[in-house]
Amino acid sequence: MSWVLFNLFILVMILIDLFSHKKQKMGIKQALIWSSFWVGLAFAFNILIYFTHGPQAALEFLSGYLVEESLSLDNLFIFLLIFDHFKTPEEQLHRVLFWGVLGAIIMRALFIFGGIALVTHFHWIFYIFGLFLLFMGVQMFFKKNKEIHLESNRFLLFVKKYLPMTNDYRGNHFFVFEANRWHATPLFVVLLAVEGADIIFAIDSIPAIFAITLDPFIVYTSNIFAILGLRSLFFALSAFLKLLHYLHYALGAILAFVGIKILIAPWIKVPIVVTLGFIVCSIAVTALLSVCFPKQKGNVKDS
Repeated sequence: MSWVLFNLFILVMILIDLFSHKKQKMGIKQALIWSSFWVGLAFAFNILIYFTHGPQAALEFLSGYLVEESLSLDNLFIFLLIFDHFKTPEEQLHRVLFWGVLGAIIMRALFIFGGIALVTHFHWIFYIFGLFLLFMGVQMFFKKNKEIHLESNRFLLFVKKYLPMTNDYRGNHFFVFEANRWHATPLFVVLLAVEGADIIFAIDSIPAIFAITLDPFIVYTSNIFAILGLRSLFFALSAFLKLLHYLHYALGAILAFVGIKILIAPWIKVPIVVTLGFIVCSIAVTALLSVCFPKQKGNVKDS
């Protein structure tokens, strides 16, 4: 019953989000209000989890939510690069992000339940997740450049080659009917790029939350709440994200930490409070360092 009620609630929230600012550009003030709303909603749900599932489940939800929210910051930075590459009109960003978030919810659900089924039946896969997260964490920690090369992306090149496309944007349309046939617009390619980026990041984030809990309801709800606020969070932090040039150190440390937590689980049980504290401190320290020691102009991008 709780699954049905939660999904109905999320559906209502998505519809409210869609129709509340369907045809207007989201300003920073509105984005901050909506971001606060989604975060507040997640914390209210966390309180509900506390009273219905107990304090341990509440801590697991909070930790999972913070892991997903922190990793989504890197995802938002990629969105910035995608929109800049395709010169996406600012007034169309909210539409792309809405459908991108909707697609991400569906994909995450498939990833979560598929991953839980694998771990349940093949427990040794859990340690592969641990090694993978440790590897990705070290790689992210030492990564200097945050650049993507969409012009050489094989999938996007395939789409452009075999799918009739217009040469420019046509308002908020993903497809238009011209010359007796349907044509995709660049906005559709932008949506594909956003969805592809989220799939790539889901490969990191889903195993990360498995280190915190394997409770399907906690994993699913914490992921969904983190994704729901992505659109407003993008508009609220789009300018500030460029300043967080030390963020990759925090994200790398978090992934490596949860990877190690998985690998040592048979011998050492890391309390959920320690995990929660590590996540919060990592993000806070790197954000503070980024503000106190801003990147010098002319330096290589290291975010």
